[in-house]
Amino acid sequence: MYKKEDCALLVIDMQADFIEAGAPIECPGGREIIPRLKELISFMRAQNIPVIYTQEKHRPERVDFGMELEREEPEHCLEQTKGVEFIDELRPEQGDFIVAKRRYSGFYLTDLEILLKGLKRNTVIITGVATNVCVYATALDAQQRDYRVVVISDCVAGTDRELHRAFLRNIEYVLGEVITSEEIIKRLSTPGSSIHSC
Repeated sequence: MYKKEDCALLVIDMQADFIEAGAPIECPGGREIIPRLKELISFMRAQNIPVIYTQEKHRPERVDFGMELEREEPEHCLEQTKGVEFIDELRPEQGDFIVAKRRYSGFYLTDLEILLKGLKRNTVIITGVATNVCVYATALDAQQRDYRVVVISDCVAGTDRELHRAFLRNIEYVLGEVITSEEIIKRLSTPGSSIHSC
């Protein structure tokens, strides 16, 4: 079980290079989730639940992609380009947190875990892109670090709709809970309630 006071919202990589039409790694459905995600972020802020944005960044010299470009991925999220920026509809506000990352997982070589410990949060509510890449990698690392994982099904999008559905099934099977934004808002709106995880 977990309480509202246990939770933090993670907004994974809602950046131009993943969301805008014609982007290098355009996620089908990425723009469709914006209204629901905006609503969820506003709700979390009103509930004093920390909102943490991850931002994938790569140096212009392209020296920190590692093995990413060995597969089918094109270059993306280069510093000093428009593609690295958060989309206009979902820019962080004062009081939100930003975690820069070089790899898929929000935990790998970042200060996300230090931040969560400082905030005394043990449950991560995960949204953003891509379900089958950075969302999954972050959920896996969270679960392996003994954080409870909740993925919001209508606030994530994958690099492919079929992979999106498959990875949601796998997350629910082995990593955590998969529920809708309406469900999490309803659960966290109930005063004094404890939320049962799967």
